[in-house]
Amino acid sequence: MTTRFSVLAPASSANLGPGFDALGLALDLWNEVEFNLDTSDTVVHYTGNDAALLDDRENLTLTAMQTLASLHHRELPPVIMTVRADVPVARGLGSSAASIVAGLVAANRILDIGLTSADIFAVSARMEGHGDNVGAAIYGGAILAVPGMHDAIRLTDGPSLGLKVAMFIPEVTGATWVARAELPQLIPHADATFNVGTASGLAIGLMTGNRFAIAAGMHDRLHQPQRARLFPHLLDMIEAARHVGAVGAALSGAGPSILALVEPEMSDRVTAAFDYEAERLQVPGRSVVLDIAAKGAYIVER
Repeated sequence: MTTRFSVLAPASSANLGPGFDALGLALDLWNEVEFNLDTSDTVVHYTGNDAALLDDRENLTLTAMQTLASLHHRELPPVIMTVRADVPVARGLGSSAASIVAGLVAANRILDIGLTSADIFAVSARMEGHGDNVGAAIYGGAILAVPGMHDAIRLTDGPSLGLKVAMFIPEVTGATWVARAELPQLIPHADATFNVGTASGLAIGLMTGNRFAIAAGMHDRLHQPQRARLFPHLLDMIEAARHVGAVGAALSGAGPSILALVEPEMSDRVTAAFDYEAERLQVPGRSVVLDIAAKGAYIVER
């Protein structure tokens, strides 16, 4: 076994509107963590666009590695980790899930435990508290994480869906715990019923490619209206994206990024609408168009 290798893990968007803590979509935007076992001390280096934001945070990749080692009563050897953090941090793009999955994949290789993807999903979902982002980071495409199931259901590989992902990524960061604090403990029965229907329709739409099911499915009453208090751009950007032809649009994860699923020929119109709303609302940020990542985390030998 070589002493140097890298793990690449993708960004992801969770919820997609109504699929709260259940639906996840892998994005073609990657963190890369290089591991060098030829050392006597554990050291972590950060590079990439959001490296400065990670200096004072817990290194979830290392935490995941230590967690897996402890679960299997093994000792993790010293390692030099170089993290290229290209997934924006604290923007609702699954940076923590990418970090956790990268750590579990790396520790599985280093310790030669022999875990399957389902095993890695089970551990990562326990660490994250839900399986939407980690499932997407493990399997790629779009996934459904059903409570009580020990593995994610892959709804689509992504490319076969034929859609692009247009996103607006604000400069300002958000915190998942703050976004969750906005959610009420009790919800009206009518809103719960609405979300059961839209989430079910969205899952079927992603499986079959049915644009009408996706469009009707990407509506939510459980978290987006409440989180609009934190992110004043949320509802206006979603509406603007739909108005110019997006199949559907939603808050990405806990925010503040906004995601739209679009036909490839409509991507420029949707990003232009995002940019217009950002300027009108004075929300600094950038619009990008991404592919849905066809695969999840993988190892590159050095």
